[in-house]
Amino acid sequence: MVDEKLKDMTLRLSGIVSESVVDGVGFRMAIFTQGCKHNCKGCQNPQTHALDGGEVTDLKFVLEEIEKDPLLDGVTLSGGEPFLQAKPLAELCRQVRARGLDVWCYSGYTYEELCALAEKDADVRELLDGIDVLIDGRFVLEKLDLKLKFRGSSNQRILDMKKTRERGCPVWLEGME
Repeated sequence: MVDEKLKDMTLRLSGIVSESVVDGVGFRMAIFTQGCKHNCKGCQNPQTHALDGGEVTDLKFVLEEIEKDPLLDGVTLSGGEPFLQAKPLAELCRQVRARGLDVWCYSGYTYEELCALAEKDADVRELLDGIDVLIDGRFVLEKLDLKLKFRGSSNQRILDMKKTRERGCPVWLEGME
């Protein structure tokens, strides 16, 4: 059951893919945030860059969409740059994980950059703490590799955030090195 107060918390989204098998392991809902300042050359989602684009959606609606699909293994946050909307996405992560689903997140920031941002912004820290798997780093067209799982360029990492938090340094998700 979705808490009514969540309709007061909003996200600016580019779109939602209800059922995806290419945005992380398992059957996932992919949530594409709107707004990105990285402007990576060759980005596959350039329509998500405008900070004022997309549509404003309340968190209650997003959670209701998640609850409609009992087959989901998890939710993937993509974009755009999810960390530009850290506060509502941190709450979304709490709600998703409370429902027994995992959270993957794509970010143009590296883990180290996010840690530095988190020192100044508690919302970034909360979002970082709510993620199970982080695919980090900007897309670099010159490092494009179509054989890579769940990432576009070889500089990007797929990090197991539980192990990363435990060890205090980036730890690759097993089998994704």
